[in-house]
Amino acid sequence: MKSMRCTICGHIYNPDTGDGEIQAGVDFADVPDTWKCPICMADKSMFITV
Repeated sequence: MKSMRCTICGHIYNPDTGDGEIQAGVDFADVPDTWKCPICMADKSMFITV
């Protein structure tokens, strides 16, 4: 599982720690498509592999 970075604000989604409502251990591919960056509200599609 790889970390993902928001191309808008730089927020990192780390699957080892999760993010808000997403529990630790959830791969980014398994995060719902409706999920938004908790910092800038960018769509999941705006994230790239770190």
